[in-house]
Amino acid sequence: MYDFHGHPKTSGGDFLLARLHNPTIHAGVAGQVLDHRNGSYTALFSLLWEGSAQVEVILVHPSEGVTVLEKLTQEQPDRIYFHSLFHLGSVNKITTCNICLNASWRQCNYTDLNTGEPWFCYKPRNLNCDTRISHSKGGFRLNLQPMEEKLFESGVNLKVSIPASGPVHIQVLSKMDYIYGSDFNFPWDFPGGIRNTVKSCPSGYYYLGAWRSLDGTTVQQFNTSTEISKCLKNKMLHLYGDSTIRQWFEYLNKSLPDLKEFDLQSSNQTGPFLALDYKNNILLTFRSHGPPIRFRDIPVSQLHYIANELDHVVGGTNTVVVIGIWSHFSSFPVEVYIRRLLNIRKAVVQLLTRAPDTLVIIRTANPKALTLYETLTNSDWYSLQRDKVLRAIFKRVQVKLVDAWEMTLAHHLPHSLHPQPPIVKNMIDVVLSYICPTAENI
Repeated sequence: MYDFHGHPKTSGGDFLLARLHNPTIHAGVAGQVLDHRNGSYTALFSLLWEGSAQVEVILVHPSEGVTVLEKLTQEQPDRIYFHSLFHLGSVNKITTCNICLNASWRQCNYTDLNTGEPWFCYKPRNLNCDTRISHSKGGFRLNLQPMEEKLFESGVNLKVSIPASGPVHIQVLSKMDYIYGSDFNFPWDFPGGIRNTVKSCPSGYYYLGAWRSLDGTTVQQFNTSTEISKCLKNKMLHLYGDSTIRQWFEYLNKSLPDLKEFDLQSSNQTGPFLALDYKNNILLTFRSHGPPIRFRDIPVSQLHYIANELDHVVGGTNTVVVIGIWSHFSSFPVEVYIRRLLNIRKAVVQLLTRAPDTLVIIRTANPKALTLYETLTNSDWYSLQRDKVLRAIFKRVQVKLVDAWEMTLAHHLPHSLHPQPPIVKNMIDVVLSYICPTAENI
């Protein structure tokens, strides 16, 4: 790697993404990037199809940009702020809300009594705290130094492909039905460094446009509404989370002609949504997670925490719970996200204790297109740190993961907060394969 002046870098910390792909056969797999902490990097790939394969490496942020992102979270954790409307009679007041506020001003404490999740609003003059009626995103405070902003320039150092200095194509000569397992040993070039054995272990890959899992799950193709309905017959699916989970509700709702959505007079961003296929006895619901959530006006009566919702799920063989929560936590210290996930984990464990046959599926984060605003509030670097936390917290819980990170990274389509339909279709195929496993996966 080279710095802004074209000089070789002597330290690591750059945020790189890598994939190996073949656009002709719509094949792709995410790579593992190793940071040698001396300005050089190695990308490891599993060789999972025969024929041609092309290497692509993307610089998401240079190390200097990552340092700025870390500093923003430490010094400006409230750079995204929220509003609430207070109303009584003819009096309306709007005040600022957040996870933490300036203690010198009078506040209303809306900390959830069950989970302990904190939330505060500045108290409006002449109105009580119980007159709060709605929640909404307030805005974003941009406070960057001029030279810092230059670290996030599209086409220069913000999510740009790194041109190859040599050949970018390889030819896989023999078919491999297993993860490529050759060991690479690298001396880590820093004081006290040791030689480590590393392997590339992706969760899956694309071949002919279809996702193939490498965790032992046979991913089936549910290409018709009949196949989807057959799988979901007599099932209750409860979806909780952010807009990337709402996207799954919308996909299923559109894919199943017999699924009829009830008009609950709710926000088209946050729900709640409910759809029913009476013929096949399929129930599908969605509800967004509680604050922090960057949506427009939401009645406070609809601000529900996922952990509390799970406490009311009966569960059982025909119940599927799907959770996806990550995007709205990027600008806050990671401790805020850890607390939320631990509350959800506790509720999931309690659900599985009282109803062990309940299927719980968790969607991971995914990379996205980045503007300056998106970078400072929702960078892929923030998402990746929280993705690692999510995987660690649920590692020993009997849940299934949909690896949205690798499914987006390995695909040829551009990254997007809301992945494009072919990627969503593959994600839903994974979900349905968990619900209706093949005989060898039972």
